[in-house]
Amino acid sequence: MGFLHEGHLSLVDLARSRGASFIVTSIFVNPLQFGPGEDLDRYPRDEARDRALLEERGVDLLFLPERQTILPRGRATTVHVEGVALPLEGERRPGHFDGVATIVLKLFHVVRPDFAVFGQKDAQQCAVIQQMVRDLDVPVEIEIGETRREPDGLALSSRNAYLSPDERRVAVALSRALAAGRSALEQNARAASVVERAMRDVAISYGDIEIDYLRLVDPLTFEEPTDFERELLLVGALRVGTTRLIDNIPVPLPARQDFQPAAAAPERTHS
Repeated sequence: MGFLHEGHLSLVDLARSRGASFIVTSIFVNPLQFGPGEDLDRYPRDEARDRALLEERGVDLLFLPERQTILPRGRATTVHVEGVALPLEGERRPGHFDGVATIVLKLFHVVRPDFAVFGQKDAQQCAVIQQMVRDLDVPVEIEIGETRREPDGLALSSRNAYLSPDERRVAVALSRALAAGRSALEQNARAASVVERAMRDVAISYGDIEIDYLRLVDPLTFEEPTDFERELLLVGALRVGTTRLIDNIPVPLPARQDFQPAAAAPERTHS
């Protein structure tokens, strides 16, 4: 949606590393994915800076459509994804993922890419787009680029521009909380409640924040995992002042491959 940072630009690099001969970047602040009272009108924008950054990165085409081009008068069709779109962000922001899926599908039809690159920071959005592509047989491969972070761990986000200096210092609570969850898993925690309590304890130690959620989920469903012997995902959302931040950390199976199941209790003998 513009106001580009190194996280966005790293996706251009990823596309290039995949052998893309022609790279298109779209910028569209999508009104369909903003709910009532959210920050559509004040979402940060700097078109001239974005153009310069993309040109410097070697992007071949910037697709920067007007709103009426993408959302013409009389539009009556919306893409609706269920399943992975329903928990967490879907529950807290009704209609958000319908707006995302509708516009992303339109962009796919206009641009017709061979593959499209999205950032891991919006992990549930990535899962929704992957679900849509599978369900509707959209002829595009989806590539996910890793989250880029500040040196202290804060995930890069256009909305970080909203943070005051004091809020910026507190915002690291989110990435630190997720790291605590990963540490709990690496120490063989086998219950979501244990992992989530570890994350919450770290987050609240930072003081003036509002926790929306800190959860351990299955990355295929975004529900509580039933199998701890596969990749898991730690996800979180919190507010610092008026700014809502989201982040996540994938925890791959190798991080827990040293897990040793507890020894079985000895069988009772009856005299």
